[in-house]
Amino acid sequence: MSDLRKTKLRNEIDFLVGFPFKSTGYTSEGVKLLRGDNISQGTLTWNDAKRWPTTDLEKFKSYELQVGDIVLAMDRPWIDAGLKYATVTEQDLPCLLVQRTARLRGGENLDTKFLKYVIGSPEFTKYIKYITTGSLVPHISGDQIKDFCVSLPNLSTQKKIADVLFFLDKKIDCNHRINAKLESMAKLLYDYWFVQFDYPDTNGKPYKSSGGKMVYNTQLKRDIPEGWIDKQLGQIANITMGSSPIGESLNGASEGVEFFQGSTDFGWRFPSIRQYTTQPVRMAKQGDILLSVRAPVGDLNLAHINCCIGRGLAALNSKDGFDGFLFYVMQYFKTIFDRRNSEGTTFGSITKDDLHSLALAYPPSNLLKKYNEVVSGYNNMVFARSREIEQLTKLRDWLLPLLMNGQVTAT
Repeated sequence: MSDLRKTKLRNEIDFLVGFPFKSTGYTSEGVKLLRGDNISQGTLTWNDAKRWPTTDLEKFKSYELQVGDIVLAMDRPWIDAGLKYATVTEQDLPCLLVQRTARLRGGENLDTKFLKYVIGSPEFTKYIKYITTGSLVPHISGDQIKDFCVSLPNLSTQKKIADVLFFLDKKIDCNHRINAKLESMAKLLYDYWFVQFDYPDTNGKPYKSSGGKMVYNTQLKRDIPEGWIDKQLGQIANITMGSSPIGESLNGASEGVEFFQGSTDFGWRFPSIRQYTTQPVRMAKQGDILLSVRAPVGDLNLAHINCCIGRGLAALNSKDGFDGFLFYVMQYFKTIFDRRNSEGTTFGSITKDDLHSLALAYPPSNLLKKYNEVVSGYNNMVFARSREIEQLTKLRDWLLPLLMNGQVTAT
C-alpha cells in the first residue's frame, strides 16, 4: 500500500487519563467507575464495579465515556491472554474513567474503529510489553502510549479495513452472547432442580415447593429429597490429576501434543493453545471438563481436543455418561470455593483426595437422564458456536496485520 503515512499516535488521537476518584466516595448505587480491573482482552466486565454518586455526573462530565471509546489499562496493561483493552458499548454506560486507565478516540485523520485495531495489533502489544516497567505493579505512562509509531492509510481505506474486521468481531460477539444465554439457562435449570430441589414431580409440579418429602442426610447435614442419596465426586466422575512434562519437551513450534499448564491457558469455554510437549505425561480427552486445582481453584474449561494437562489442572468426565450434569456440579462447587475465598479461607490448591471426597446430593437416574437430554442440546450449541468463535478469531488475527500493513486490501 503506497499511501501509508508514518506518524505517532500523539499526533492523531484524543487521549485522556482518568480521574483519581477516592474510595471513600464509593456508593452501592450510581455511575460505574471504569478501572483497569474491569478491562480484559477486548471486553469490559462489571462484576465488581465500583460506583460513584449520579449527582456528581455533571461535575466529572469530561471523564464520562462514550460509545466507541477505546479504553486501556495502564497498570498491569497485559496478561497472558493479551493486552487489556476494550471498546465501550451502550451496555457499559454510564461510566466514568478512573486514574491509571486511558481513554483513546480517533481524530480528524484517524478513524476510531480503525484505531481499535491499531491498539489490538500484535505490534502494539509487543511495544507495550517492551516499555512496561515496575516489578511490583507493571505499568506504562500516557506519553509512552502516545509515542507509539503507526503507519496509517488514508481515511477512506481505514474505514474499509475497520468494517471488515468489525464484521468479524460482531459475529464473534453475537456468538459469545448466545453462548452466555444458553449457559445461563442450563445453570438456572440446575439450580432449580438440584439445589432448590424443585424438579418436576410425577404431576409436573415443583417437588419441594409442592410438599415433596424431604429426608435429613447425615453425611450432607441437610435435607434432601426422598430417594436421593449422598455421593462423593470420585464415585460419579473419572478424575485425572495433571502432571507437567519435563521442561525440555515444551515448545511453541507445534511439535508433539497440545499442552495446558493451568487456568492461565483458559478462555471463555476452551483453553488457548500456546505450548506443545513431545513427552506428555497425563492426558485429557476431547470433551473432558478441565478444572483448575491451583489458585484460582475451581475455574473451568472444556477440552476441545485430546491434550496433555499440567499439574495446575485436573480432567473429569462422568462415569455414567451424564457429562452435562457433571459440568454444572463443578460449577456449583466453584461457587463454594469462591464463597470461601471471599470469606478469607483462600484455597491455594486442592489435592486429589480433597477433590475425590467432595460430597453432593445425587438424584435418581431417570431425573439425570431428563436433565441431560435438555442440557446436552444447550451444550452442543455452545460447543458449535465456540468452535466458530475460535475459527473467526484466528481469521481476524491473521487478517489484522495483513490489512494494517497493506499486504491485503479491503474492497
